Amino acid sequence: MKKLSFLFVVASLLLSCDKDNTTDCANLNCDTQFKYLTVNFVNKEGEGVSIRNYSAVNLRTNEKVFSELSATANTIPGTFIVLDDGYRKNLSPQGDNIKITGTYDDTKQTKSVIIKVANPVCGCHFEKVSGDQIIKFD
Repeated sequence: MKKLSFLFVVASLLLSCDKDNTTDCANLNCDTQFKYLTVNFVNKEGEGVSIRNYSAVNLRTNEKVFSELSATANTIPGTFIVLDDGYRKNLSPQGDNIKITGTYDDTKQTKSVIIKVANPVCGCHFEKVSGDQIIKFD
């Protein structure tokens, strides 16, 4: 009987292990904060500059990245809202590389950076993993 009980316990443990098991997020309490990610294009003096041909592309999906706020909020020269929590569902939990590119109006110089952002499994907000948010022109 003891051997049968032991086998039952071992079998139960093995069957309960599931590599694809998602984390239980039932106790997750989100706040009302709405997070967004900005980048700043600056000249060599560190001042915000006017940009042409701005783009942000998710390199995993090759889709344009955008924020609903960017249409009305990009009022500071050189500052762009790349994405916000509304875009979070499009990001992978492992993190996606977002390539941000812009051309400085005065010098016609084009610069790009890559910022890695992720959608945590049980997160309320996207997470910036790495990358510079200041893009400096020569």
